[in-house]
Amino acid sequence: MADDSVRSEASSQLDSENTENKTVSSNGEAAAENQTLSKRQRKKLLKQQKWEEERELRKHRRKEKKQQRRLERQNHHEEEGGGEAHSARKRLRREVTPSSLRLVVDCGFDDLMLVKDVCKLHKQIQRCYAENRRALHPVQFHLTSLGGQLKQSMDAKDKGWVNWKDITISTEHYSEVVAKEELVYLTSDSPNVLEELDPKKAYVIGGLVDHNHHKGITFDKAKELGIDHAQLPLSSFVKMNSRKVLAVNHVFEIILAYLEKGSWQEAFFTVLPQRKGAVAVSQDGTAAQEKDDEDSDSDSDPDTQDQTEKSA
Repeated sequence: MADDSVRSEASSQLDSENTENKTVSSNGEAAAENQTLSKRQRKKLLKQQKWEEERELRKHRRKEKKQQRRLERQNHHEEEGGGEAHSARKRLRREVTPSSLRLVVDCGFDDLMLVKDVCKLHKQIQRCYAENRRALHPVQFHLTSLGGQLKQSMDAKDKGWVNWKDITISTEHYSEVVAKEELVYLTSDSPNVLEELDPKKAYVIGGLVDHNHHKGITFDKAKELGIDHAQLPLSSFVKMNSRKVLAVNHVFEIILAYLEKGSWQEAFFTVLPQRKGAVAVSQDGTAAQEKDDEDSDSDSDPDTQDQTEKSA
């Protein structure tokens, strides 16, 4: 028993000495590692540590400089009269007077169009929305029968349309959104000429890009539903080298221009593209200027076919 006790004590003492030796060895290795760093390396290490410690301070300084530059730009802008211009723009916005007139784009022709034509209609509707947003007398804008290819195009290329303001979008037919006696379908095939706009009416524009493949379809639709129909007084004020059928956005913009200017002729010449070859018509019904009529009898001009739809 005595021998066992002696051996145990000797073993414990040996383990303790080994532990101490390992600790001394470890400290020695760390010291040796520090000693292996050159003066330049230690200086670089200290610089990196300082850079990390001052990260938040640098961020704060950058923010202050950015705010200072913004204030300087604002002061400079105001000194040059920018402040007055900004105030004028605000006054102009307040002077906008919404119209009670309703404009409805009928999107119920989805199955009659190719994908490329649906994309063109989508762009025309985007233009209508943009123009109405900045108009002096914005109308009550409605999209009806929205679905199919057109909705797919809008979802894929313009996801922000769901957040559009000052517009009513419906999957229902326009006759279910507006009372029939208040509807007037705008179609170039109607024998009725629109002289003035009735603020109590809702004017329907056919959302169809068809390159004249479905001539008279909007007129037939209006007659089938038993609703009023009319065409814009284009021939009374304008002589064109192409057909009277206009794109959706052209009809929309002409009405916005008429609400602002109070003149059909001014509205037409403000909106109609130059390629239409529009010439003012004098009071006796003749063109104010003589122009070449060799293309006037053709059904459509190749340059205008991409914007053609049954809506004027």
